[in-house]
Amino acid sequence: MVGHTASDVPPPTMAVKIFSAGVAACVADIITFPLDTAKVRLQIQGECLTSSAIRYKGVLGTIITLAKTEGPVKLYSGLPAGLQRQISFASLRIGLYDTVQDFFTTGKEASLGSKISAGLTTGGVAVLIGQPTEVIKVRLQAQSRLHGPKPRYTGTYNAYRIIAATEGLTGLWKGTTPNLTRNVIINCTELVTYDLMKEALVQSRLLADDVPCHFVSAVIAGFCTTVLSSPVDVVKTRFVNSSPGQYTSVPNCAMMMLTREGPSAFFKGFVPSFLRLGSWNVIMFVCFEQLKRELMKSRQTMDCAT
Repeated sequence: MVGHTASDVPPPTMAVKIFSAGVAACVADIITFPLDTAKVRLQIQGECLTSSAIRYKGVLGTIITLAKTEGPVKLYSGLPAGLQRQISFASLRIGLYDTVQDFFTTGKEASLGSKISAGLTTGGVAVLIGQPTEVIKVRLQAQSRLHGPKPRYTGTYNAYRIIAATEGLTGLWKGTTPNLTRNVIINCTELVTYDLMKEALVQSRLLADDVPCHFVSAVIAGFCTTVLSSPVDVVKTRFVNSSPGQYTSVPNCAMMMLTREGPSAFFKGFVPSFLRLGSWNVIMFVCFEQLKRELMKSRQTMDCAT
């Protein structure tokens, strides 16, 4: 971090926030994607009950098993859809968060209610627009060549085409309800917790508005988000990855998980979820804060030069 603080540069514009959020989220996704793939594999474990099914054990064990049995490239299966998802999800839910929060703010300072309202709004809009990218990402991460000689999809755009042709356009929005619930929980918890922690650390003078403050706030936000969102996330992954007719509804999916595998099924993949979401939060928020600050510094320099 260069020797500038938040007070040295003007507040970022909405365009700068949206661009910075999209870029930072893509960087975070590229780095943490193997953890996300491991999380998905652990979450769907239990659907295939045959004795010959591959059993994954732990985060590292899942990653090693995947790399050995299907090749290291498989850890990044669905990455193009993942990046498309981040461009649409993150740029909207994070880039527009402050703007929407200002809309709900009635006093001089944003209240907890306005922060939650902003998280609900931006999270919901992001899901409605970007759900197809989530469906493709999960299906590509979940498919294994070990379950048959021919994969369901050969790539991102092949998956879009096949799903639209066989399941209709509504198939691309499959699982919108659980993903909307999940994303609203994640968005509110993640952004509100990060916002509150950063404000508390800065106002109490424990840390300056700089990288260490952003790091600590992001880790705490990642843990709180994982705890609250894990059950919905597992159900969402199972339902989105399911074949047509496997589950009659989202509640049916949750009930079948509960009766077949017990309550612990809702927290399958918790460790990789936290490792992924925690590390994703750290990378994303630190990059986001630094990128928007550097962009505004550059803009300020250009304005001064002219």
